[in-house]
Order: sequence, then C-alpha cells, then structure tokens
Amino acid sequence: MPRSTRSLALRIGATILAAVLVAVIAVTVIGNEKEPTVAEAGETLKAHVLKLFDELRARNIQVTDPGGKDISCEDGKAKRTFAATGLDISPQRMPDILNNIMIGAMGRVADYQVANSQGSAVRMVNEPARTVILLNSTKNGQYSVQGETQCLSRS
Repeated sequence: MPRSTRSLALRIGATILAAVLVAVIAVTVIGNEKEPTVAEAGETLKAHVLKLFDELRARNIQVTDPGGKDISCEDGKAKRTFAATGLDISPQRMPDILNNIMIGAMGRVADYQVANSQGSAVRMVNEPARTVILLNSTKNGQYSVQGETQCLSRS
C-alpha cells in the first residue's frame, strides 16, 4: 500500500475510533446522571428563585412560601415548593412587562425553558434540576414567582 494511502486510512481509522470513544463516554455519563432527591431539588428551586430576584435587582423580597416540607405524591415520592415576591425599581411597570423581564433574566439563572405562557402566568421548566417555576406577576411593580419540584424520591 502506498504511504499516502496508508496514512489516509490510518487517519480515518483514528477519527472513527475517537468518535466511538466520545459516544461511549457520553452514553456512560448520561446513563450515570443521578436524579436529585426532593430535598436537593427543593434547595435548587429556592436558589433559582432567589438568584432570579438578585438578577432583577428586586427590592423588599418577601418569601411567601418557604417550602422545606415534603408534599406527598404517588409511589412514596414527594415534591417541594417555594415562592416569593419582590418590588421592581419602577412601581408603575405592568405585570405582563414584569413577567417578560423575568423570562429574560431566567437565562442568567439556569437552563429554564418556557413550557406554557397562556394567560398572564408563564410556566418555565428546568428538566435536569426537576424544577418548575411560575412567573405570575399580577400587580404593577411587583414581581411574583412560585415554584415546585417534580415528584421525586425522598432519599
């Protein structure tokens, strides 16, 4: 086999081997991802909501649901909740504008996707964290966020 053909075959073989190794590693890593417990997801939810308010530079943040308690689901699983409100720097800003501002800020908080935005509330989901956040401002100048985890194992 001429040298140029040999090196081409060797490069193609090495490329295929590298691609296979990357695929095997990716499948192994994805397969080993552990679902969070309800307590872990609850803490993540709380951190995401509070970071959102920090990103918004909201004032007078009031925790309206401190969560921290398991709410029973089927199959022995549970979920947790967390909610808070905060004031915008502009007290006249309308609720739909506040919700849109929060959608934009969520991109700086974590990987949330809009799941539903019918009506005035916007439902956003973070599948890896197993959390759902509802952006639900209803008063001028006041941000309102409620969240819950998916039903998860207690341990």
